[in-house]
Amino acid sequence: LHNAVCVSGPIQFVCDVYAEELKTCYPLHYCSIDVERGVFPLLFPEVHNHLLNDGKTYYVKIHTPWDVLATYADVLKIKVPFKANDIPAHKDIPMNWLFTPFRLPNHIMNPEPDYFTSPFNKEKIDFFLIDDKETFFPPSVRNRIVYYILARCAYYKEDSDDKNKKGIKRLLNNGTYGAAFPLHDVRSYCITVTFLLAAKTALPSGLLKYYGEKIGIYFAWLGFYTEMLFFAAVVGLICFLYGLFTFDDNVWSKEICSEEIGGNIIMCPLCDKTCGYWKLNSTCNSSWQSHMFDNVGTVFFAIFMGIWVTLFLEFWKRRQARLEYEWDLVDFEEEQQQLQLRPEYEIKCTSRRLNRVTQVLVLPSLTCIITLATVIFWISLIIACIIGVIAYRLAVYAAFASIMKDSPTNNIHMVGSLITPQLATSVTASCINFVIIMILNVMYERVAIWITDMEIPKTHLEYENKLTVKMFLFQFVNYYSSCFYVAFFKGKFVGRPGDYIYMFGWSKLRNEECDPGGCLIELTTQLVIVMAGKQVWGNIQEALVPWLLNWWGSRKARSHPESLYSRWEQDHDLQNFSHLGLFYEYLEMVIQFGFITLFVASFPLAPLLALLNNIIEVRVDAWKFTTQFRRPVAAKAHSIGAWQEILNGVAVFSVVTNVTFTSDMIPRLVYMYAYSPDNDLSMKGYINNSLSVAMCVFITTPVSLSSRYRDYRYPPGHEKQYTHTMQFWHILAAKLAFIIIMEHVVFMVKFFVAWMIPDVPAEVKARVKRERYLIQEYLHNYEVFILMKTCT
Repeated sequence: LHNAVCVSGPIQFVCDVYAEELKTCYPLHYCSIDVERGVFPLLFPEVHNHLLNDGKTYYVKIHTPWDVLATYADVLKIKVPFKANDIPAHKDIPMNWLFTPFRLPNHIMNPEPDYFTSPFNKEKIDFFLIDDKETFFPPSVRNRIVYYILARCAYYKEDSDDKNKKGIKRLLNNGTYGAAFPLHDVRSYCITVTFLLAAKTALPSGLLKYYGEKIGIYFAWLGFYTEMLFFAAVVGLICFLYGLFTFDDNVWSKEICSEEIGGNIIMCPLCDKTCGYWKLNSTCNSSWQSHMFDNVGTVFFAIFMGIWVTLFLEFWKRRQARLEYEWDLVDFEEEQQQLQLRPEYEIKCTSRRLNRVTQVLVLPSLTCIITLATVIFWISLIIACIIGVIAYRLAVYAAFASIMKDSPTNNIHMVGSLITPQLATSVTASCINFVIIMILNVMYERVAIWITDMEIPKTHLEYENKLTVKMFLFQFVNYYSSCFYVAFFKGKFVGRPGDYIYMFGWSKLRNEECDPGGCLIELTTQLVIVMAGKQVWGNIQEALVPWLLNWWGSRKARSHPESLYSRWEQDHDLQNFSHLGLFYEYLEMVIQFGFITLFVASFPLAPLLALLNNIIEVRVDAWKFTTQFRRPVAAKAHSIGAWQEILNGVAVFSVVTNVTFTSDMIPRLVYMYAYSPDNDLSMKGYINNSLSVAMCVFITTPVSLSSRYRDYRYPPGHEKQYTHTMQFWHILAAKLAFIIIMEHVVFMVKFFVAWMIPDVPAEVKARVKRERYLIQEYLHNYEVFILMKTCT
């Protein structure tokens, strides 16, 4: 068979088949399912009786009656309401009014009455609150049941020896069916469109019933993340405005721009052969720009973000616990469709060995060794690409620096009116790096999937978890490595005039130096270009690509009247929502989370950019899921899975990166408290103090004068000439002390907050206990009632 499609809705599933092959399509008409109660026949009686728009496809529509739904709801232990909740509604969360702008009004949310729930029992229909059998089970439960049946539907002939031929997944893999999906419901479509147009982050109950808990938990997490970003964005904006308003109080920038100080300081050439001397005040604009992001507010914001990320993760655990109760997932066990064996595992895993302890067949260890070697190889390739970008930076840095005039009495001829060679190099290298990242993304996605396929994971859940770790590892190195270079390596291994350090030691590419104002502005540039570029490109790609593909795929149908273009044909022309559909949504948000936590000290406006992006993201995702993709089969999920542990790891790592960020705050504080003249705690004279002297004998450019460079070394003629001064060691000790103290303080606050905030709210615990008590009491009374009724 070819090009068969299954669709579910009130018509639960539909299959399309080529006309000439319909006669052999026995699996479409009948299959028997073994359940605990015996063999239950499930009929698929309705085959569309005429060729459709493409002239060669039939659709088989699957209906599920009440008896089927009730039987499998019993088998799957689906929780349904049996009594109205009598526990008073919880009180408003403190400061809950702050989230009002992000939430839909009640008349749109349409909250339903709260009920106590119990696993469905077909033998005790009267025990449950069943008003209408047609609407008792929500759409997400109905298509979950249908998929559960189809996943176990045998399609072998009665006289066949192969009894393992069962499941819609295998039929899709071998090409019997082209697709299997539920139909979109026009009524629920209106709910989702309302959610889309409102552009809020709250989750309507109709959306949960329509898509199920797995997609629901994604939207709930994205909404909560966006709400919490609001606070980080406000504080970040305040810190940025502080840097902007204290512009005129910046003493060290004034000294750089001053003709008396910066205009009389001649700096060493930035490259060996073609570069000339330059005046310090040529970097005036760069120093002012740097002050907006490198000030006292930066230190405060770094500490704040260390606490914010802890509050975000801890409050999300509480929100998640509340959702588990509200969505009847307290006693959740992984879905059967997630834990069942993958067809690829059964087909490919031919050579296995028995584990003597667990008595379970496992893969040979050679496969794991090959996988590890492959991962190491591709990570090495990423690092090689980063080294290539660094080499480019050094070459372009030298090229831009050579634009300067050779005369030490003139200012630099800048690349632009507002940027220095260092900043010009950073901008162009960041743009090239962004392009490389986007190209490598496509490559690494395929590599991660290929490596995971090589491992042949047993279940779908295991497959997703392994792919999640590999993909994040690749993306972490791909996106963040260039930022780590600028933050922690650039300007740290430069050397001194006459003894510079070169890339690899033997090349002619001299390591980059930072501006006299520091490297933080270059890290900010790198972060803005990569982060903002990724978000803009991601939203365009998410919205435009599916729309274009659907427009092109449905071009033939547009020539037919609307009455001839059936609902199942319209849905079939949409893009397939794969089992990794949510994976890429989570990956995009987790990479963004890394940007706003790992390097946020260099760019306080990063949370604001993330907030604006997420407001658009929730719109795009809602529109995309409803109008551009086939409706996915509903699935249960009580958490965000492996992403939770990744977020925890990034949060811990961010504390270290933010307290060791590339900033000149520590050298300035050391100068102000220990080396400031007259002990007046001012920054006067800081620039002259932070620059060391070098004689022209060490400079390849033949100009007879002394020049300055950024370091703390003794001047020529001193008995310890060109060795580090005591101030250098004081600054180093202060940096280490700051890192250790602030790291411990932030971690202590982090763990104290985590300890103080329970993962499960007390109200939820009370509701769970109350529900379990009522279930036991009601079941007892029900059995007594039935017994008395039987006796009479």
